[in-house]
Amino acid sequence: MTEALVLDYVRTARGKGSSRGSLHGIGPVDLVVRLQRALVDRTGLDPARVQDVIIGSASQVDEQGADLARTATLLAGWGPGVPGGTVNRFCASGIDAVSLAAARIRGGDLGLVVAGGVESVSRVPMFSDRGPLWHDPETIARIGSVHMGIAADLNATLDGWTREELDAYGVETQHKAAAAWDAGRHDGSVVPVALPGGALFARDELIRPGTTLEALSELPPAFAELGAQGQDALALAAHPEAGTIEHLHTVGTSPALADGAALLLLGDADAARAAGLRPRARIVGSATVATDPVIMLTAGQQAVEAVIARAGLTPADIDVFEFAEAFSALCLRLRRDLGAGPDRLNPSGGTIAMGHAFGATGAIMTGGCVEELERREGRYGVAAVSGAAGLGVAVLIERIPA
Repeated sequence: MTEALVLDYVRTARGKGSSRGSLHGIGPVDLVVRLQRALVDRTGLDPARVQDVIIGSASQVDEQGADLARTATLLAGWGPGVPGGTVNRFCASGIDAVSLAAARIRGGDLGLVVAGGVESVSRVPMFSDRGPLWHDPETIARIGSVHMGIAADLNATLDGWTREELDAYGVETQHKAAAAWDAGRHDGSVVPVALPGGALFARDELIRPGTTLEALSELPPAFAELGAQGQDALALAAHPEAGTIEHLHTVGTSPALADGAALLLLGDADAARAAGLRPRARIVGSATVATDPVIMLTAGQQAVEAVIARAGLTPADIDVFEFAEAFSALCLRLRRDLGAGPDRLNPSGGTIAMGHAFGATGAIMTGGCVEELERREGRYGVAAVSGAAGLGVAVLIERIPA
């Protein structure tokens, strides 16, 4: 079977997902265009060789609607002959785009593809697409749809995590993220973005390096009020074994909303040779799973377990787990179940610290996994994201030594 190779990776820094964020003044299409042009500048790529552009985005409405990928590709000047498509698997959209592109390369359908994701939460807010899963009372009641924060607190309750354990993970990821940036680990992939006014934006701005356990312990629960408004009742109707939901997650142990974009250049061996590029890694395989839409956030770990098993590997064979931090409780569960300690699980911090840009997050996780494998000269890594409604996607990556 043809191998799907990672040839390059670029991303923006992540901005606060609010009107106060540095990227608020730049639209999502523009973020993708800038990264497309950066790929050409870095690699000397002839964009006419690209056979598809696949972009993940979770809220496909307004500025992120009408097939953003095709729009960006035309605006980037890649010519009318380069296709573009946009996919939506909620928070797993970006990693789903990478997974789909890799599968099409392995199947011989495509030779050279750009895949990634974008989300401008500050301009296209969460739930603004007004789908029935968020806004139709009958659909919500029939499915038992709950907010992700309620699902996180349900998982924490069922697993018996304490507030102190969740807070400790929140502190840990902040400190790892700050140390990684200070060490220059992201310098090779982050493309500086010129902001209105001329300043360059090139560092994830949500990190709080001075975070302490004492400070997090003083934060109120983030989702207790939402639970009292009927969300707890929906969750407990599906999982009465919980008895009651302990609201333990705070803004310090939840993923911070962010704006950002990321792209990977993927190709087969022939495409790599034609472009004069050395492959950095291969995407060995992927797994897409679904689970109970109320417990919801366990799907990412299930996808990790599935993709490892399909490859005939064990968790001990994995050097790096880049796991989207959909709340502290789910990271602690993966660490416990798979034996992935702090040195292997999100070693440079994760979305609680650096921000969750929905459609972009999975592409950032995948590219970050390649970078981390290169840094430690490891062999195998897994990137994974849990999405709303119980969806999860994971990709297995093998580094190609220089």
